[in-house]
Order: sequence, then structure tokens, then C-alpha cells
Amino acid sequence: MFRIRRIYDDYTRHNKEIVKQVQHILTQQFEALSQDKISTIAEQLRNPVKYQLKTILFIADDTQGNVKGFAIVHHAADFRFAYLDFISAKKGSTGRGIGGALYESIRETARQLNVLGIFFECLPDSISICNDKTVLRQNAARLKFYEAYGARPIINTAYETPVLPTDTCPPHLVFDDLGSGKPLRKKQLKEIIGAILERKYGDICTSQYNRLVIESVKEDPVSLRPFRYVKTVSVEKIKSIPRIDKIVLVINDKHDLHHIRERGYVESPVRIKSIVKELLPMDIFLPVPAHRFSELHIRKVHHPEYVKYLKKVSENVPANKSIYPYVFPIRNSARPPVDLPVRAGYYCIDTFTPINHNAWLAAKRAVDCTLTAACKLLEGHSLAYALVRPPGHHAEHKAFGGFCYFNSAAIAANYLSEQGKVAILDIDYHHGNGQQNIFYHRADVLTISIHGHPRFAYPYFSGFKEETGEANGKGFNINYPLPEQLDGLKYRTTLSQAISRIQKFKPAYLIIALGLDTAKGDPTGTWDLKPEDFEWNGKMIGAMGMPTLVVQEGGYRVRSLGVNARHFFKGLWVGHHVGPEAGKVY
Repeated sequence: MFRIRRIYDDYTRHNKEIVKQVQHILTQQFEALSQDKISTIAEQLRNPVKYQLKTILFIADDTQGNVKGFAIVHHAADFRFAYLDFISAKKGSTGRGIGGALYESIRETARQLNVLGIFFECLPDSISICNDKTVLRQNAARLKFYEAYGARPIINTAYETPVLPTDTCPPHLVFDDLGSGKPLRKKQLKEIIGAILERKYGDICTSQYNRLVIESVKEDPVSLRPFRYVKTVSVEKIKSIPRIDKIVLVINDKHDLHHIRERGYVESPVRIKSIVKELLPMDIFLPVPAHRFSELHIRKVHHPEYVKYLKKVSENVPANKSIYPYVFPIRNSARPPVDLPVRAGYYCIDTFTPINHNAWLAAKRAVDCTLTAACKLLEGHSLAYALVRPPGHHAEHKAFGGFCYFNSAAIAANYLSEQGKVAILDIDYHHGNGQQNIFYHRADVLTISIHGHPRFAYPYFSGFKEETGEANGKGFNINYPLPEQLDGLKYRTTLSQAISRIQKFKPAYLIIALGLDTAKGDPTGTWDLKPEDFEWNGKMIGAMGMPTLVVQEGGYRVRSLGVNARHFFKGLWVGHHVGPEAGKVY
């Protein structure tokens, strides 16, 4: 048994091991390939700008992480083509459907990228070009495999011209139109051949050779070789998005336990229901159940005494009753109030975040959901969404408030930081004071918050531009306090700055604290973002191409909540799979 997954980088120990296994297979299966070329795979994944191509690594592995096969594909967004560089099974794994499964995943991804088709080189099957009969049989088998998908060599060009006089068996350039039936135009092929020769073979192909091959393209449309091996072409349409490319969705199944029924309390269960209603019909989500995690993960982020207090007081509060903080003593750690209801003010930052019997259960389950989603990133998924309540971004190391008890985003960031650097981008209307407080002295977690200025927006006491971190964390906390009135275009100007800072930081993982309270008409905000603005924001974030965990925070206008969420995730998914071109602001 095997599964097909995409690997986006080699930042984590897990991904480093996968790349190492891929390099070993390359060494075994492509003996003529230099070690210098093999060693560049990791850099190609990390640095698409240098190579002018976005590299995508597909692997077929088992549940223990043993790589059975792989494929390396390069995406050139400027000329809208995909180039299949390598596809191979591990020695001893051939004949098990690995090659077919990999190629079908490549074709599905290529369709999502909206490219003209897939191009790749395949050694010839004709005695007039190659006189080694053993090699010819192997080449014929390969071309027969690809013909089943409609892919055939491009003919009547000089692409097969040897680069060096000593070269034998020069390859065909094969084209797979992905079943579109659209002819390949002369201008398109000239541009694509130029890009392939310059970007892949720039170190060996001279400009004179490149001109020879490019100018040999005379036909319009371009001709493909007639079918030689198959009569019936199996060109299947995509029935659904591959599981690995979907957004993992983890919903807090215990969120409705936490229901404050008092009039005016906007953080209610209907928030989640309105979002779920809009998201589930989309084919881009993969719902998975939450797993239980140890309280140790919470205690690594929140003060153990606070965690102990919240659990104890929640257990002791009678059903259908809530405790609101009403006394706020100076926080003298040696003399906290003895009475538990009074001690609520010792740990709380406001008067409107109550503790009830189910607060602990719901908040702990929100953490479980978020860590479940984080684990899916470690398994190779690129996008995950923890749809949780109560929210968490106002919960500090030793304080709760703003409807928040545990900072789920911060707990996930701390968990993922064991595998590499993490960036948290908080796009809630209100300042992410919790993440700022928790990571203020750390350099391995970059915290960025775009929010209403604290002179008029909760929590009022933090979120100023001058708060940039302390000690090792100096420069790793960034606040963008914005004016009271703001539209989507002006918001994207600031979002673009935040994205540039994240890209400079080069995190292994990105966490989005998603607040939908930036929407027009939200009862807790003053901005005017519309559904199309949320879609653009999602595209810009997704275009960074980073493994991304989205954690639900605020958003209280139920009428538009689900629609805005749907637009955001549509943009996020498109941006992530199409790349930087999708994230441009127009």
C-alpha cells in the first residue's frame, strides 16, 4: 500500500528525510546524473526565484514514511506550462501502480494550475535516432505508458538535435494536453522550448543551439506524432481534488457546550454553524476528526497555575451559571485571592469573559482540534483549518479575556516550532495580544498582527507599533495598528507589507489567526471588508506557498460570516495552488 503526497520544502526533519530518500532513488535509477544535480533538489524546492520555476515534489510512500517512488515537476507560471523532470519508482517497487498513481496526481495538479499542458523528455523508440535495441524496448514501453493518457512526442522540430557530437539517443519532447483537445500554437511552443533550454539546460546549451531549436518550430498549430501503441486513449477528467491537496478541516465537535445565553453575548454556537453551512459544499475541504492531546502542550504556553485554576473552577461552577470577574487585584503572585470567583479577576483582562461549567471542556477541545490540524501539516498536507470556538488569540501566558481561554494558535505555533521557524499572522480586527505576550522574548516565532488601533479597539492596552519584542525577540513582533475606517484595498496594502516580512523571515510553517470581524457590519468592528476582499486576502496569503494552518478567531455578523469564510478559503486554496500570480493585487 502507498499514498501520494506533495512535499513543499525540506525545512522539517521529516521532509529532510524524504528528500534524502528521493536523492537515493535518483542515484540508483539515474546513474548518469551527477551528484551536483541530485543535491540541488532541496534548494529548488526552497528557491523558485533562482531557478525561475516552482518545483513540486510528489512522493509515493507508506505510513512509516518509506518512499516507494517520486516525481519532480516544475511549474512555469509565466509561460503556463508544467515540466515533468523525473518520475521513478524505487528499485523493487515497479509494477505496483506507483508510476500511474504519480502521473495521475501530476495531471490533476497541472489542471488545477491551469497550464497548457505537461511537457517532458522521453528517449526515442525509433532505430533511426537510437540504435540500441535494449534501450529502444524500454523507451517504447515508456512512450506506450504516456500514450494511454494522450501524451505524444512533438514532431517536425529540431528538438532531437544532439547538444554534443558524442550524444546518442537524443530525447523527444513529449506533450500532454491534459485531455483539453486544444492545439498547441507555434508561439506558445517557441516560448516554452526557450524556457526549458535556458532554465534547465542553461549550463550546457549555447545561445546558438537554442536559436536553432526554437526557430525550427514552423507549424501552427504544432504537430504531434500519430498514436503508435494504443487505440483507445484514456483521458479521464478530474472527478475530485486529490485528498492531499484539499484543506484539512477540523471542527470543534464540543464547541456548543460553551453557550452563554445572556443577551448581547455574541460569541455563540451559531457562528460555527453558519461557517460550516457554506464550506462543506465546497470540494476543497477534507474533514477529519480531532484527536486528544496531553495538557502538557497547553502548560508549555500558559502558566501551569492558570491552567490548573481554569480546570478547577470550571468543574465547580454549577450548570447554567457563569462567573464573571468583578475584582481585579494587583497581580501579586505570592498572595492571589483565596476565593475562586474573586480570583477570576486575577487571571482575566476584562469583565465580559465568563467561566462556566463547560468553558474548560470547549477550550481544551479547541486546542485538540488545532493540534490535530497542525499534525496534518507535519504529515505532508499543505493547508489546514481548525474551525473552533471559543477563540484564543486574546489569551496570554497567564490571563484570559476577549472570549478566549487558551491560545490555540500559540499552542500550535509552539508545537510546530520544534520542527522549524513559525510565523503567526493575526488578521482579526482586534490585536493578537495573546501571541505577542507569549512569544515576546522569542526569535523562532514571528508574530504579526493587523488590527484596529488600540486607541479605539479592544484590548486597548496593546497593539502599538512600538511594541517590537524584547531580548532575543527584539524585532520579531510586528504590529500594524490601522485607522477606524478602512476598505479592502487599503487593507491589502498593509497585508502586502506583512507578507513581505513573513517571506523575509522564511518560516517552515505559517499560522493564520483568522478573524472575520473585519467585515462590513460586524458588531465588534468598524471596517468595510466585503466578500471579494476576503477572497483577495486569501489569495495573497496562499500565494506564499507555505504550509499553512488557519485557526478561527473572531467574526460575529452571522448573516455574512459563512459567505466571507467561503470567499477567504476559495482565495487561499487558489493562491496556494496557482502561486504568486494569483496573489497580485489589482
